[in-house]
Amino acid sequence: MTGSKLESDRPVLVEQRGSVLVITIDRPAQRNAINAAVARGLADACDELEHREDVRVGVVTGAGSHFSAGLDLKAHARGEVAHVPGRGFAGIAESPPRKPLIAAVEGWALGGGFEIVLCCDLVVVSETARFGLPEVRRGLAPRAGGTFRLARKLPLALAMETVLTGEPITAAKAIEFGLANRLTAEGGALDAAIELAELVAANAPMAVLAAKQVLLECSDWAAGTEFARQAPFLDPVFASADAREGVAAFAERRPPSWTGR
Repeated sequence: MTGSKLESDRPVLVEQRGSVLVITIDRPAQRNAINAAVARGLADACDELEHREDVRVGVVTGAGSHFSAGLDLKAHARGEVAHVPGRGFAGIAESPPRKPLIAAVEGWALGGGFEIVLCCDLVVVSETARFGLPEVRRGLAPRAGGTFRLARKLPLALAMETVLTGEPITAAKAIEFGLANRLTAEGGALDAAIELAELVAANAPMAVLAAKQVLLECSDWAAGTEFARQAPFLDPVFASADAREGVAAFAERRPPSWTGR
C-alpha cells in the first residue's frame, strides 16, 4: 500500500490499494467544500487514475463525516474559481475518468458535492448519507451536470422534485430509486466501495472500459442500430489478447492474467 498527498497546499489525498486508487477530499473542517485547490487536486487525481496502468478503478470520498458540502462560497466570494480547464467544476464535472469511478458517501453530498457523486459510475452510501441540489433556494440552478445527470438516473418526476424543491434524498431513498448501489452502516461506505472496486478491478480492463462506454452512450441509440453502434467498442475487445486469455484461463481452471491488450 502506498499513499501520498498531491501537494501540501492541495487538500486531496491519493492512496493506492492494489488496483484501486482512493481519492479523498481532505477538508473536513469545511465539510470538504470545493475551492480552487480541491478542484485542481481532483483533476490531478483523475489524470493519475487515467494514466497509471497499475490502477483500474477509482474511489472518491470525503474525509470526516461528510462527502462534500459543494462549492466553497467563501472562497468563491474571494474570487477563487473551482473550475479546471478541460475538466470543469471540481476538476471532474465536464470530463469524468474513462476508468470506473465509485463514490463512497457518508453524510451530506450537497450541490456541487452531489454533482461529483453523479459523475461516478457506482455509488456506495452509509445510512447517514444525504443528497441534495439546493441551488434554487439561493437563486441559482445546478450547472455542473446535476440536472441532466440526475434525470438520467432517476424517473423524471423524482428528478424534477429534487431539483425544483431543493429537498434532500436520504440514503434509503437513494437505494430504493437506484441512485446508489450499496448501503452500509455508518462509517462503512469507504470499505464497501473498495470491496466493490476490487470486484470490478479483477475483470479484464479493456472489456470493462468498453462495456462502460456502451452503457453510457446507448440511451439515445435508435432502435435497430444498437448492434452496429456497439461494434466499434466491442469488436476490439473480442479480438484482444485478454479475450484469448480469459477463454484459456477458464479452460485451464486458473485465474486469468490480464494485460489490458
